[in-house]
Amino acid sequence: MPSPRSYHYQVVDVFTEHPLEGNPLAVFPDATGLDNDKMQKIAKEMNLSETTFVFPATRPDCVADVRIFAPANEMRFAGHPTIGTSFVLMAKGRVPKNSERFVLEEKIGPVPIRVENGSNGRPLIWFVTPPIQFEKTYDPALCAKVIGLASNDLLDVPPQMVNAGNPAIFVPIRNKEAVDRASLDPESMRILKGPDARRLAMFVFTPTPEGAYSRMFAPDLGVTEDPASGSLTGPLAALMMQHGLAPKADGTRLISEQGTKMGRRSILHIQVRGEGGADGIDVGGYVTPLVDGTMAVP
Repeated sequence: MPSPRSYHYQVVDVFTEHPLEGNPLAVFPDATGLDNDKMQKIAKEMNLSETTFVFPATRPDCVADVRIFAPANEMRFAGHPTIGTSFVLMAKGRVPKNSERFVLEEKIGPVPIRVENGSNGRPLIWFVTPPIQFEKTYDPALCAKVIGLASNDLLDVPPQMVNAGNPAIFVPIRNKEAVDRASLDPESMRILKGPDARRLAMFVFTPTPEGAYSRMFAPDLGVTEDPASGSLTGPLAALMMQHGLAPKADGTRLISEQGTKMGRRSILHIQVRGEGGADGIDVGGYVTPLVDGTMAVP
């Protein structure tokens, strides 16, 4: 039997400036030699929302090829893995020093990254949300049943599927208290999905003066609840603007607070470019390093 090979990895908390908050991510900065089966098994072993594996880029305009795995499947794109991996690559010098912009290669295609000097001199890392697609709307009463709430807990805005690489059903809720009471019923979720074979998430939110207070459930991805959903935050902003739910004071910068109910408070920054996001919607966050380790992989 061949000897195990050692792979270095880091765990970072994304969308937070505080350790043990935000959304944890495992990053394997040099995954050369790992195949799909091994990467999926490692992601299941790590048991985090996602684990990323970095390979040399195949495109000349990208600094690295990033593969993203949830415990149950590989993903085409995800937000907190994009930001967390960017942070690790910057720290390891894999990105030209003091670069304010670079591009990561992911299954969905090239993902532009922008780095801003944030609080206390720490980098605030942004990605450009892929194209956002508005899909079908859903029966509010059935959506309320899926998340264990009464119909009158929902705002008078139809729940809708919105997709920017990861499809999710967005359900607008009246207040934070009702958002915190939400609890996904898997059987009702199967009825709601119907013949849709995709792995879907359920995203519940309520408008706040700063932006939104949110939660996300994704048992299809092997994630009971996600502390922070960067890939769904651009669609969240687009949906809120479409229905007049975004704050009026500053329509260009918003914040989505997520994960608070589960004890992993996450702050997701949103930059809306152009009227209604016509020039794009960027999602940004801070990253806090936590673990530096080595895994022996047979």
